[in-house]
Amino acid sequence: MTIQELPFYDRVDHALHDDLLKTALNRATTRFIGNRTNAIGALSDEAALRDQARALRAHALAHLDELLVRLADGVEARGGKVCWAVDGAAACRYIVDLARERGVQRIVKSKSMASEEIHLNKALEEADLQVIETDLGEYIIQLAGEMPSHLIAPAIHKTREQVGALFEEHLGMAPTTEVPPMIRTARQALRQSFLRADMGISGVNFGVANEGAVVVVENEGNARLSTSVPRIHVAIMGIERIVERLEDLGVLLQVLARSATGQKLSVYTSVISGPARPGEADGPEEFHLVLLDNGRSKILGGPYAESLMCIRCGACLNACPVYQSIGGHAYGGVYSGPIGAILTPLLQPDLPDVHMLPQASSLCGACQEVCPVRIAIPDMLLRLRADAVKAGKYHPVEKAAVQGYATMMRNPTLYRASGRIARIGSRLLGRKGRIRRLPPPLHLWTRRRDFPALPEKSFSELWEEREAEAKRKQS
Repeated sequence: MTIQELPFYDRVDHALHDDLLKTALNRATTRFIGNRTNAIGALSDEAALRDQARALRAHALAHLDELLVRLADGVEARGGKVCWAVDGAAACRYIVDLARERGVQRIVKSKSMASEEIHLNKALEEADLQVIETDLGEYIIQLAGEMPSHLIAPAIHKTREQVGALFEEHLGMAPTTEVPPMIRTARQALRQSFLRADMGISGVNFGVANEGAVVVVENEGNARLSTSVPRIHVAIMGIERIVERLEDLGVLLQVLARSATGQKLSVYTSVISGPARPGEADGPEEFHLVLLDNGRSKILGGPYAESLMCIRCGACLNACPVYQSIGGHAYGGVYSGPIGAILTPLLQPDLPDVHMLPQASSLCGACQEVCPVRIAIPDMLLRLRADAVKAGKYHPVEKAAVQGYATMMRNPTLYRASGRIARIGSRLLGRKGRIRRLPPPLHLWTRRRDFPALPEKSFSELWEEREAEAKRKQS
């Protein structure tokens, strides 16, 4: 059984006890946060650029139907084919049928969260097609038989020591913990895959409606090889990932790179507008664009429409104290972190325990603070929690606890008595102002942190003493 198949609390508990995971997450998120801070700080007017990026995403969503038709018409005018996929099954079916019709045997893929969302690799492998992930992070987790645990760094949960052991086992690499030899080993293993592939599959960072083109952003060059060397290129794009003009793209690429990896721009930005033209030396013979809905149109116009503004930079994951502690696999779905706690219940509502994901947040607001398009993530997490309660998805003990709390807060006498009892217990349990272990069921809180001991007097008591002292002085 994989960690994704465990109940939510078991996944979290497993992650919290994984020391290697803690090491890997600490190394990576610390670096990402520092890089982002430096890159964003170098902008002359960060706030204005982020406001502009948000406005562009809002405009695109408000005119989505029109822009998608314009994009599809442009692709077809340049010799490409467009598939309107209502769900993941339709998208997988289209790609599998295309591969069979064209006699495809080997497929290379560049990083694509949309393809992970619809479990495309599984569908292709069940059709007896060989699929090789070419992004280094995706290649690592493919060898490990795992899902990605981060939006931009799929193997963020792996230490270099674990990757080295993986390459020793699968690729025959000599034992090492140095990164350059690992990269050379992966490059040598992947090089022939590009040359032998019949089909290349990529994700899409943005579609540009006016140009009839898709944009792929990367740092390794594998996406350029996947999209240009094989004779067929299939691009999978969530329908919300669209902009109207190339000028809009210029704004969004700036905030994407800075928020994701701390770069001014990613190393490679490819604008693809169809198959190779006559006389062009590079490019595929066929270009197919799969426009994936898979529940997105149902989100539009509703209370969670703002979640579709996400440009998949991963900044909210890096900043989230919960993600920093449990990583991505504990969330159970393809999308993790704060934005994943919103998208997964909306796009994959049939996953077990999916209603519990919005609870995996401290609501500290760090996610919204770093989001390049200022998505109100905490507000939507609270709304999803309320939706779960309305649907009756809560534990009976939780209901009893909330009802007891409400009763206490409505009764001043009971409230004061509870406070006095709590302060007495706090003094008995506390040492030097801290409580290291609370009694069950509150012991779960102190399993990972201390609880502050309550003060000797409540605020109300201190206020009454102040008022009494003031009256005494006046008299």
